[in-house]
Amino acid sequence: MKKTYIKFRCSIYEKKLLKKRAARAGISLSEYCRNSAFENVVIERLTPEQLAHYQMLVKYKNNFTSIRNMFKKRNPKLASEVADLAEQIRSHLYNFKK
Repeated sequence: MKKTYIKFRCSIYEKKLLKKRAARAGISLSEYCRNSAFENVVIERLTPEQLAHYQMLVKYKNNFTSIRNMFKKRNPKLASEVADLAEQIRSHLYNFKK
């Protein structure tokens, strides 16, 4: 397959921004531009700090689910409130993935 070059003009600041976004996504600048041109979603990689926060939220969700199961029969009102909290954390985790 032969390769063809395409050039386009942009300012220095736009080029730096494109390079930074490509680096955050973990792909090359040309691949980032191709994906953007074809309207593909470019997902940024998680930083180690974000990954640590994600793991912490997963741990909290699991702990609240365990607490809910422990109080299910003794105190149903507390169990339902804890279940709501675990569900909120779960919804944030789904948003965090995107």
